[in-house]
Amino acid sequence: MTEPATTGRATTRRCFLTAAGAAGLAAALTACGGGDDSSSAAPSQGGGGEGMELAKTSDIPEGGGKVFADHKIVVTQPKAGEFKAFSSVCPHAGNPVGDVSGGTINCPFHGSKFSITDGSVQAGPSPKPLPSAEIEVKGGTISMA
Repeated sequence: MTEPATTGRATTRRCFLTAAGAAGLAAALTACGGGDDSSSAAPSQGGGGEGMELAKTSDIPEGGGKVFADHKIVVTQPKAGEFKAFSSVCPHAGNPVGDVSGGTINCPFHGSKFSITDGSVQAGPSPKPLPSAEIEVKGGTISMA
């Protein structure tokens, strides 16, 4: 038994419906986090905030750090006199990190932990480290670079 012949019209309609379904699926996957989220990028280094004082060096505990949520930056002091800065946006889901304690920068949403020295992942689920950010340390003041 052979299948009935299809007309060009039926084939065109079938192709259209298949393509429309695929496009809808692609849009749904992208909207649900299937694409790259630019909100997890390092804080912008241009236009706004440069030179703005964040803290005194004495405000950042040795072996710890402080989150500056308004500036999307976290500043750490891994050892005396050494200051590092990272984005405070967790690369896992784009949520803000919560605190710095126990030698790590901690995200309260899914438990990711990052090194205060280099931002590397110490505990997942984050697949990426925290991007570094620029600061300027002059005298006893830490400012946005």
